Amino acid sequence: PENLKRRFYKNWMTSKKKAFSKASKKWQDKDGVKEINGDFGKMKKYCKVIRVLCHTQMKLMKKRQKKAHIMEIQLNGGTIPQKIEWARRHLEKKVPIKQVFAEDEMIDVIGV
Repeated sequence: PENLKRRFYKNWMTSKKKAFSKASKKWQDKDGVKEINGDFGKMKKYCKVIRVLCHTQMKLMKKRQKKAHIMEIQLNGGTIPQKIEWARRHLEKKVPIKQVFAEDEMIDVIGV
């Protein structure tokens, strides 16, 4: 999505807009898919905490800003392989905020 790519450039108009072009080509190649599956296997074996990167859809907000806000959300509940499968199922898909957070729910924020 263009909104997310804008976040990685200082000046969008003069840039070549090549962010993530090499990473997206991995999904088209058999060797690339094999490498990605290997990475997911390593995550299942070694990782203790699984987090996903999410971004806002600025076009829906109809504000002047076009750069998306990025948020890192830690997945809780279930085992590590279940968390990874959930993240993989929802990769590049819309996830409603109501599915992630409940009303009046307490959340922890890790920020710099």
